[in-house]
Amino acid sequence: MNEPALIESARKGDLDAFNTLVVAYQHQVFNLAFRIMGDEAAAADATQEAFISAYKHMGTFRGESFKSWIYRIVTNACYDELRRRKRRPAVSLNELTDERDTEIEYDIPDQAPTPEDRVEQRELARAIQAGIDTLPPDQRITLVLSDVQGLSYEEIALVTGAHLGTVKSRLSRARAKLRDYLLASGELLSGASRLRAEQEVQ
Repeated sequence: MNEPALIESARKGDLDAFNTLVVAYQHQVFNLAFRIMGDEAAAADATQEAFISAYKHMGTFRGESFKSWIYRIVTNACYDELRRRKRRPAVSLNELTDERDTEIEYDIPDQAPTPEDRVEQRELARAIQAGIDTLPPDQRITLVLSDVQGLSYEEIALVTGAHLGTVKSRLSRARAKLRDYLLASGELLSGASRLRAEQEVQ
């Protein structure tokens, strides 16, 4: 994929070129939104909103990393939605009864794929995502960008528009809060899962 050529064509209004970029980045963008929002429907909405906004504003793209640019757009969409939820919290019956065992798959190495290990991995995945969901939006976004998406401090600063020191501080606080959450809910985890949970946030 010749990304610079596609970007230049998309900036001139070429929808096919933009759609090629969407195909290339949609999985990464959705995964980022899903980790931040914690549910598929909200992540899908944020992803769609981000790509629509990106297409409308392609003319403002100035040759930076397209990945960082689209990450910034979807992160802002998620942040706006999280703020709306905070102002008007609402939980649907479906959310209360939803079993997310098969929906959340935190990237945990499958070293011994026995049935017991798979149960533990799903249990740990739920605990980690639940812990992420308790974080304030700025810390949640920073943690996901760093520990799930693997971005550097500098890349996170570019995506979020925060100073480097702010990124490091938010990440430190987020990891500490997630670690405390996992330790506090440790009685719900088996020994192996609890050990891996502690390692995940170190």
